[in-house]
Amino acid sequence: MFDHDKLNFEVEKFPLQVINESVDGTTFCEEVASDIGVGLRRKDTREPIAIVSNSYEPVQYLEIVENIEQALTIAGLDFTDANFITDVYDSGSRMELRATFPAHEQDIDGTGSVIPQFVFRTSHNRTWANNGMMGLFRQFCFNTLVNGNKLSYVYGRHTRNFSPVSFGAKIRAASEYISGKGLQEMKMWYNTSLDREDAVKLFSKTLAKRTDNITRKKVANKNVLSNLMKTFDEENRHVHGKGLYEKYGTQMKGSLWTAYQAATSWSTHVNDSKRESKLHMKKVNREDAVRKMLASTYWKELEAAC
Repeated sequence: MFDHDKLNFEVEKFPLQVINESVDGTTFCEEVASDIGVGLRRKDTREPIAIVSNSYEPVQYLEIVENIEQALTIAGLDFTDANFITDVYDSGSRMELRATFPAHEQDIDGTGSVIPQFVFRTSHNRTWANNGMMGLFRQFCFNTLVNGNKLSYVYGRHTRNFSPVSFGAKIRAASEYISGKGLQEMKMWYNTSLDREDAVKLFSKTLAKRTDNITRKKVANKNVLSNLMKTFDEENRHVHGKGLYEKYGTQMKGSLWTAYQAATSWSTHVNDSKRESKLHMKKVNREDAVRKMLASTYWKELEAAC
């Protein structure tokens, strides 16, 4: 799919040095304290490409691309005549991906057919945030406005909880929508309005449900619920709202589609464990919880309200 040869390098942090002059006129190198900043360089050429904070943890380009490609493949997209563009700028400081899928061209609003697109930008020097979307749109800008249907979206810095796996899950869901796998059902979700209050109730009774140790009653896990609603609000802002032109938290209505996107993102965002086996089991359990949510009476009632 995308050109891995252009992305076949890693970056690493390295300590910065400054050249100072002693009182007798001789020069010497002195290491800069890491709390001031560190350098970021390519491992293969050792070429510096940025200065970042010591807490900055770069995400390698290939890691992002491999998760995106896996999501596109699993979703069953038809790659006939598909076009994949991979651009790298400034010695690897910035990357841009684009893809179009002519085999899934379709009419979304009665005004003519649209070819599905995927676009994504990121950078190691922080000039571009992680900024990507997939959907059926005629025109788009990276400031998040589109002419058409935006089906999935991500925006954020590397250091702000960007998860390639979680983003891949969103892309997979959008790809399944486009490819026709569950197309009618997903279109119905996209067009079924969901009040924010009802989304809180849905997640409280399904994904965020836990048993209180004192009362033995079913209550909401506040951390899980908070994470789900944060994604739900962001999806509403970008999918149904005005994106970055709209202040966060102003959307009080979403859709079953944005609730589904929040659930799939949560089910794969499990990189908070150091044990690989534990990570795998957590992901399996969360995916099972999402399947149960879709089969629950709460979800079916919301579907029926369409």
